[in-house]
Amino acid sequence: MSPKHVIFKKVSRDKSVAVYMSKRDFVDHCDYVDPVDGVIVLDLVQLKGKKVYVMLSCTFRYGRQDMDVMGVAFKRDLFMVTRQVYPELQDKEKLTHTKIQQKLLRKLGDQAFPFFFEFPDNLPCSVALQPGPSDVGKKCAVEFEVKAFCAENQDEKMDKQSSVRLSIRKIQFSPETKTFYHGEPVGVNVEITNSSSRNIKDISLSVEQVTNIVLYSNDKYVKSVAKEETRDSVPSGTSLKKEYTLYPLLAHNKDRRGLALDGRLKHEDTNLASSSIVKQEVLKEVQGMLVFYKIVVRMIASG
Repeated sequence: MSPKHVIFKKVSRDKSVAVYMSKRDFVDHCDYVDPVDGVIVLDLVQLKGKKVYVMLSCTFRYGRQDMDVMGVAFKRDLFMVTRQVYPELQDKEKLTHTKIQQKLLRKLGDQAFPFFFEFPDNLPCSVALQPGPSDVGKKCAVEFEVKAFCAENQDEKMDKQSSVRLSIRKIQFSPETKTFYHGEPVGVNVEITNSSSRNIKDISLSVEQVTNIVLYSNDKYVKSVAKEETRDSVPSGTSLKKEYTLYPLLAHNKDRRGLALDGRLKHEDTNLASSSIVKQEVLKEVQGMLVFYKIVVRMIASG
């Protein structure tokens, strides 16, 4: 296997199940979404005759997991599908959809089995509100997870010793129309005609992130993610035409509570959340959180 390929591996505590995946970010291209594929490796002795299942889930969380549910903490499964991987219900060849799976199956041997999922059209992308430095526990987030577990049947309670949970992200790809990508500066053309008797001064500009919690509550978070304050002025009877440049970056907003991020995988960095794209005929409430950005120009009229 090419050394350039990074393979993510996670093993259950009792060593009965191991999950191998070639990526953890899956792109929503608007007209289709990257499928979720991987391979699991089993220790048949440790299984003791049990079946093995793989689950793909999308969950909306609002509040810490250990808090009381009476209006404080909230969790809702937006999507969940479970597939039996062992004993096989189909031949491996029919369940193998990608070249990476083929390479992993050859490398890992006879006790390796493929799994494959496709996202439905109506699911949101991964997004999470950044906690403050003193916050602990689960944050408000839309999260995706792949779980592999051993059980007599798929409805049996999952045993932590013989299960694997691997967080993944569904991320938004920007459409071809004019948009800004993560890390790009934002140019703002400002034209002001002051036909009043007052002088205008202290012009300031900001990029504001607006996050609406559309499931469970009507909370709204408005956070400035880039700002420029100037001493520019427009005296009475004059005009101003000028371009300003703003830099909305997560690096400039570390540890700011309530900022929406593109989800976060453990030990990995992320970006400010992408603008939400809601597809036609999809209920906004199912999205959990909706994010958009706006430019705000402020000024002072003296006197």
